[in-house]
Amino acid sequence: MGIVNVTPDSFSDGGRYFDPGAAIAHARELVAEGADFLDVGGESMRPNATPVSEAEELRRILPVIEELARQVTVPLSVDTRKSGVARAALAAGASLVNDVEARRSDDALWRVVADAQAGYVCMHMQGTPATMQQNPTYTDVVREVGEFFTDRLARLARCGVGPDQVALDVGIGFGKDLDHNLDLLAGLESYKGFHRPLLLGVSRKSFLGRLLGVDLDARLPAALACTAWAANAGVQVFRTHDVAATCQALRVIEALRARAATAACPGH
Repeated sequence: MGIVNVTPDSFSDGGRYFDPGAAIAHARELVAEGADFLDVGGESMRPNATPVSEAEELRRILPVIEELARQVTVPLSVDTRKSGVARAALAAGASLVNDVEARRSDDALWRVVADAQAGYVCMHMQGTPATMQQNPTYTDVVREVGEFFTDRLARLARCGVGPDQVALDVGIGFGKDLDHNLDLLAGLESYKGFHRPLLLGVSRKSFLGRLLGVDLDARLPAALACTAWAANAGVQVFRTHDVAATCQALRVIEALRARAATAACPGH
């Protein structure tokens, strides 16, 4: 899943693709590099980010989604927490809603997903983008995120969103400290029992900088290590800024898996 941030204040690309033309060109590059999905977002979710209005978010993303729907064949995702934005983006050509605020009290966005029969990424976040890194606290983060998924799948079903429409995202870096993120990565296999695709976003995230003492631009090797680990734990979708490098890592993993399977069954 290639990331297309149509924002002036993203932590990772600093507004390089805020212009719709730049965002569309970047998205086409990501597809050429091997992206299977494109995730278009118009509101930064970095810690302490300033919220934007629905009208402004739509102004940013709709021209990009409408044009990409004409130019590319891969599915388009809208990265939003607003039901009105999700509805307009799905009408414009998106087919998936990536919801960073699935810990919501209202069901308006879920009913939009149900009405459109769209895909839905259910991501765990403790708090809001403005508060999520202010002393996040868990007793057992792996268990608590699993309980969150159980609760949300049931609530989604009551709104008409079937489990076959849902992918799960543990929300690395969203209301988690370094130890919480590492615990979640180490415990990814525990979510296989949901029998839903797992999505992981570690690309350029701050916990890698805290772990290794490296700046944002130097975090790709660490993100690829997480990708390899997560792929072996059953994660199926990787949300990334660095599509070409991530695809290379995943192709090597796939080749090794195939070779290992052949070695385990020498008669075949």
